[in-house]
Amino acid sequence: MAELKTKVTEGSVTEFLDSIPDEAKRKDSYVLFNMMQKATKDEARMWGDSIVGFGDYHYVGKSGREGDWFLAGLSPRKQTLTLYMLGGWEQHHELLAKLGKYSLGKGCLYIKRLEDVDMAILNKLIVEAVKRAKKQAQADAKLQAKSKK
Repeated sequence: MAELKTKVTEGSVTEFLDSIPDEAKRKDSYVLFNMMQKATKDEARMWGDSIVGFGDYHYVGKSGREGDWFLAGLSPRKQTLTLYMLGGWEQHHELLAKLGKYSLGKGCLYIKRLEDVDMAILNKLIVEAVKRAKKQAQADAKLQAKSKK
């Protein structure tokens, strides 16, 4: 089986965020960083060379493939600020309807600039999504423990 290419690295989160050339994107990234750190209550770590991840999640896929990932994360991509959440964002459709300009991908929320969204709604969305992701991770861990017995 192929191994995941994106893994935890020893890279510095602050050095990575400080290296973002676009000042507005750098500021927005720090705002998201602070929101996610507060919501997860976890230290941030670099995953690969461009994702800031919070928390840990060990998964076992239906195929039996296992791996480690983060509960929540962000990446200041060239076109958008990309927010990752275990289990995706779709379950939070009521908050998404009030958010402002965004798009969704598989497990990702894409925002061009924070000025395009309602910051109070974004914060609530992150907090609620983190709560749901942590419950999902705990339930998955219990199932994995049972299946190993």
